[in-house]
Amino acid sequence: MSERKKPLVIVTRKLPDVIETRMMELFDTRLSTDDHPMTAAELAEALRVATVVVPTVTDRLDATVLSHAGPQLKLIANFGNGVDHIDLKAARERGIMVTNTPGVLTEDTADMTMALILATARRLGEGERLIRAGQWTGWGPTLMLGTRIWGKRLGIVGMGRIGQALARRARGFGLSVHYHNRHRVHPEIEQELEATYWESLDQMLARMDIISINCPHTPATYHLLSARRLNLLRANSIIVNTARGEVIDENELTRKLSKGEIGAAGLDVFEQEPAVNPKLMALPNVVLLPHMGSATIEGRQDMGEKVIVNIKTFVDGHKPPDRVIESMF
Repeated sequence: MSERKKPLVIVTRKLPDVIETRMMELFDTRLSTDDHPMTAAELAEALRVATVVVPTVTDRLDATVLSHAGPQLKLIANFGNGVDHIDLKAARERGIMVTNTPGVLTEDTADMTMALILATARRLGEGERLIRAGQWTGWGPTLMLGTRIWGKRLGIVGMGRIGQALARRARGFGLSVHYHNRHRVHPEIEQELEATYWESLDQMLARMDIISINCPHTPATYHLLSARRLNLLRANSIIVNTARGEVIDENELTRKLSKGEIGAAGLDVFEQEPAVNPKLMALPNVVLLPHMGSATIEGRQDMGEKVIVNIKTFVDGHKPPDRVIESMF
């Protein structure tokens, strides 16, 4: 690299220090100084001058923004697994490769999903708010009664890496594992997880105590849990989403939660994030988190290392290991 000009790499958000330091050593790197989400104009300027752009989920790289890309831009090395914020077709048409960081956040996200299941079932958010408000007057036999999860049925929507990791955790908590997926998983995996496959999502939803959303956001999964499908859920059911907010009709979910037609929800993602429906925030039977399902020090560093490997292999004239193919999403 020292014998030739280093590629200009523009990073849109603040990354872990160890990752930023290594990127500075390897590339001609421009870092984010204040960690603000870039505007469309700032993204357009970055695409105009950079050889490689490193965006995150907060950067909307649609066809209009990508139209500003200069001829030297050949790689978008996404910091994250999901790429629904990038117009893959527009990138491909402009000869821009897209990479992501799969696999490294599986365990972290599965941990958070399990945590949300427990938090919603046992009303942890409500209990914590009661303490902070100074309204707790002492233990009572009927105070803050939640729901036991042992013996309940968990329906996993999306049995990829995270869905399978969640299933392994769920078995330890005595949950019966069910799943719906675009394709049925291998029989050995199904047997290991003791998981029941449902070809019909509708049929599964109507029979579960807990629903976990673990599928990516694609045109096919937008409002996968539509108003009609939310209507199938039991009145005391729990729904947890650590995937993407767009997979659920959030307005209808809010309405049904407020009317007691769905028991509770644990949400780490939102349809219009960072904006959250004020009606949703006012509900006591909802646990809300700021998209922190993958937020561990180890996970963020692993993501950054994958980004560096993808850039380095690309610059060296090889195919990056984590190329994104449109048909994958």
